[in-house]
Amino acid sequence: MTTAIPRRRWRIAGLLAAGVLVNYFDRINLSVAGPQLQQEFGFGPAELGLLFSAFAWSYALLQIPVGLVLDRLGVRRIGAWGAAIWAAASGLTAIATGMGGLLAARVLLGVGEAPTFPANAKAIGAWFPRAERALPTAIFDAAAKFSNVIGVPVVALAVVTLGWRWGFAITALLSLLYLGAFLAIYREPDTDRGLSKVEREYLRTGGATETESATSSGALLRHLLASRKVWGLSLGFAAYGYSFYLFLTWLPGYLVSTMHMDILHSAGYAAIPWAVATITDLAIGGWLVDALIARGHDETLVRKSVLVTGMLMGLAVIGAVFTTEPRWAILWISIALGGLAFAAPVGWSIPSLIAPRGGTGTIGGIMNFLNNVMAILAPIVTGLVVQETHSFAAAFAIAGAVLLLGILSFVFLLGRIEPIPEPGTS
Repeated sequence: MTTAIPRRRWRIAGLLAAGVLVNYFDRINLSVAGPQLQQEFGFGPAELGLLFSAFAWSYALLQIPVGLVLDRLGVRRIGAWGAAIWAAASGLTAIATGMGGLLAARVLLGVGEAPTFPANAKAIGAWFPRAERALPTAIFDAAAKFSNVIGVPVVALAVVTLGWRWGFAITALLSLLYLGAFLAIYREPDTDRGLSKVEREYLRTGGATETESATSSGALLRHLLASRKVWGLSLGFAAYGYSFYLFLTWLPGYLVSTMHMDILHSAGYAAIPWAVATITDLAIGGWLVDALIARGHDETLVRKSVLVTGMLMGLAVIGAVFTTEPRWAILWISIALGGLAFAAPVGWSIPSLIAPRGGTGTIGGIMNFLNNVMAILAPIVTGLVVQETHSFAAAFAIAGAVLLLGILSFVFLLGRIEPIPEPGTS
């Protein structure tokens, strides 16, 4: 029967993925340009780590406020403002003249991109039935990984041939193009004139959520912060975030410094684990999860098994400590990133699955706040450790320890994946 259902909702999933792809170009360009910035401005590893983390300062601090605002004003309005701000931030980075300008531009980028993932989680909750959310979530989450497959080599080519400023100018232009597409395409389901009655009914009967909470924003936030489910999800996902942001910011630098590669060769090698991550994200975290649930397997068991298995595979990063051969290092990192990648869309599908009425954006904000606290810590801690030890060994070991704590959080705190009671109910 589902073959007769129109597929307008999948156009929304593709649009959200395009937005993630572009805003990850904006994030990764700094890590690719890092060696040139060190040469031009004389930055050391600790200073570069500080610069890598600057994006996450504002991005993390705004997650909870953005989640609350999203639940009140909707995805279209907040998403458009965010895209406009992050486009401006990339342009400002291209004309920065030192650490102060670079830091300010990266902080502004964090402001613009702060709504992206909570907004996407909320949009998927509105546009897809409950049993069909893993794959569309994996589509936009996989775009974050795929950005490194095509973005790192493209930005590296621009940086090497044109200079680092052009790497940021190009991503600024792409951001403006995405803003135009978002304004032209995205609507909430209840205002989308192209959504057929058949598909609208399919969404409604399948548990798609659009309703606002009757509770005030402050009361809803307090209620969710008191939930063990929310803390289990958020702490577990934060552990994933530590390793993800370590790789996102330091993988090219690791290959340049430890494996003695030039920028172009490091970009080519760095694309391999991200390609693996893109495939596992879609195939396991998306298609397989939805397929198993559609066949009647317990929803909680399926989602938590994939979460924990992915996090356990993330521990393979420690294998990279014991080799100086680039091919073996990339193999271990590919295993780690592949596992983390298929855990990620499961994590991002959970806010809309456990949220009380009108609370998806708020839970997404709480979860992504802690995730991006790790985005601040991982680059700084890694930079300091590398500067002190002249090696990435201890940095990778720290990432493994954090993953173990995240696994415990998913297993013992998250509980069943079912809606949290609304405030005021028992």
